Amino acid sequence: MGAAIAIAFAQAGASVAIHGSSVVPSATQQKIEAFGAGTLALVGDVGNAAVCAMLVEETVKHFGTIDILVNNAGIIRRAPAVDYSEDDWQALISVNLSSVFRLSQHAARHMLKQGSGKIINIASLLTFQGGILVPAYAASKGGVGQLTKAFANEWAARGVNVNAIAPGYMDTDNTEALRNNPERAPKILERIPAGRWGQPEDLAGAAVFLASSASDYVHGHVLVVDGGWLVR
Repeated sequence: MGAAIAIAFAQAGASVAIHGSSVVPSATQQKIEAFGAGTLALVGDVGNAAVCAMLVEETVKHFGTIDILVNNAGIIRRAPAVDYSEDDWQALISVNLSSVFRLSQHAARHMLKQGSGKIINIASLLTFQGGILVPAYAASKGGVGQLTKAFANEWAARGVNVNAIAPGYMDTDNTEALRNNPERAPKILERIPAGRWGQPEDLAGAAVFLASSASDYVHGHVLVVDGGWLVR
């Protein structure tokens, strides 16, 4: 999903810094460069507070400013709640929720000084629902929704828009186990009015909208892009 959003930004004329947790996302970088956009590729585990600071500072150092932040990093660990390990809980909350707070805080310090900026958090259907066998993921995404609102309350009047996108069931690495589950996959598909799982590119329009001046009066909103899942 992050790659699709980054490429959409490049198509729209933005310079884009991209991030990989352990390896440089070189394929995405090449696609961005093909549009003639400026690019910077960075690597680091956003579960580490120092990495969050580094990502923002290196972006500002390279481009001279930061106008848009997309908090897309995320992991998922599946297990019954009664058996869920402390290590999995801590790892997931650190990456999915704490990094959103830290990256937004660092980026906002620059954005508030310049009086403008757009922060887009990637929430989930589990911002609204509890899910099955993913207690830490549900907790983290519920937290992302609340952080989005809390930041908006503080920063909207100072020119910084904070909103979120809640993707539905998307065809990504994180959902591979679900898509390969012979019992759950058909049930999920049956409930999606659009009749298909989402593709990462389905988020591109929403992301560009929330990053553009077209959304200047949109604050603290969680925009659902789910093929109609929540309405059924």
